[in-house]
Amino acid sequence: MINGGVKINSSETDVNMMCGLEIHVQLDTNSKFFCDCKTNYQEVPPNTNICPVCLNQPGAKPYPTNSQGLKKALIIALMLNCKIDQSLIYFLRKHYNYPDLPSGYQRTSLPIGFEGELNGVRIREIHVEEDPGQFKPDKGIVDFNRSGIPLVEIVTEPDIFSPEQARTFLKELIRVLKYSDGARGEGTMRADVNISLDGGKRVEIKNINSIKGAFKALKFEMVRQKNLIKRGIEIQQETRAFVESQMITVSMRSKEDVDDYRFIPDPDLPPIAIRDDEIVDAKNNMPEAPHNKVKRFVEQYGIDEESAKVLTSELELADDYEEIVKSIEPKFAALWMRDELKRVLYYNKLDYRSSNIGSDKIIQLLDLLINKEITTKAGQRIIEYMVESSKTPREIAEELNLIGIISDDEVVNAAKLAIEENPEAVDDYHQGKKTSMNFLVGQVMRHTRGKADPKETVKILNDLLNN
Repeated sequence: MINGGVKINSSETDVNMMCGLEIHVQLDTNSKFFCDCKTNYQEVPPNTNICPVCLNQPGAKPYPTNSQGLKKALIIALMLNCKIDQSLIYFLRKHYNYPDLPSGYQRTSLPIGFEGELNGVRIREIHVEEDPGQFKPDKGIVDFNRSGIPLVEIVTEPDIFSPEQARTFLKELIRVLKYSDGARGEGTMRADVNISLDGGKRVEIKNINSIKGAFKALKFEMVRQKNLIKRGIEIQQETRAFVESQMITVSMRSKEDVDDYRFIPDPDLPPIAIRDDEIVDAKNNMPEAPHNKVKRFVEQYGIDEESAKVLTSELELADDYEEIVKSIEPKFAALWMRDELKRVLYYNKLDYRSSNIGSDKIIQLLDLLINKEITTKAGQRIIEYMVESSKTPREIAEELNLIGIISDDEVVNAAKLAIEENPEAVDDYHQGKKTSMNFLVGQVMRHTRGKADPKETVKILNDLLNN
């Protein structure tokens, strides 16, 4: 990378792009930041979880800052390799007028973490703030259930140089947030994207609520700005909104500078200070960050980086892999968990945590394979049943009559029978149609009740068909 931007070469653009992100994600707390209202705003009717504090009624004062939210933000900052500011941290009032902000300002803290790093992208700062309400302009209404929910804001340096890099970074960030068990994940993510081309003025894009949205917004904005530059039109510093239904950005207003927000310390909230023992406690209780776990898995277990990334895609999956390799060869376990287990989970639209599969069952299945009690094909069938069954892999194998690997002679006889019964497939094979072999293998599997080894079956069929 070149300091100040790199050259992007693609069919769509040939410019120097610089991009920084401001990512807001809700912290997973039981109550709001400065009152006792519940945070389950999506489960209740509009304007239910509200009180005079989160509506900023006259005379209502904020409660002491939610310590649960601060602790979770601290863990996230540490997992992103941030330094922690242990001086007095004040909450500021950030002033702007919008229907979802009843006070006319948003309470936001000074940074609690700074100078972090993730995937080669520097983290400038991390701070906490309160969520505004939800304004629905199409209906002309505001729902204040969300108002006051704790947010963590993660601000990067402009170290992102392509939409693809932004997408990769956000995916990795969401993994860190899931591991931390402190944030509510991509579903509550809102990102502001700051982008400039060829050293021009910075444009901020708001209303981005997904990784896909950030990628599409950047792709569109790069093309829009490039076309303006080609026509000799100067890029204006402005704030634009991302219209997800059309995958375009539209102008909202001139871009504010920091002075426009008129930041002042909030006189109703005392400053906070992060103590040494709080940092030690957070480090002792936080999980290993996924990007660090990937590096360790590669070094410790000798698996490739892509397998390590798949195995660390969920904390529970990573933890169970480490339990499994205590008794199963690491590369063999990684192969089955990366390919077959993830295939079944993806097909059933499940994450590992909510599946019926655990480390004990995976160990039992892999033992059946290692001891040659079942074939690879049988193992693939068994793992498909494991998602929805409470039975052990052995019980499933016995129920499906998959225990035992038949002899080569039995496979040869089944192959001869498959050839005899399917002359059209044999003709197709001799005409070079590859799908005919798959069909014949399937017939052999039917005759052997899935007990034949697929690779050996292919060899036997080839020998019979070519002699």
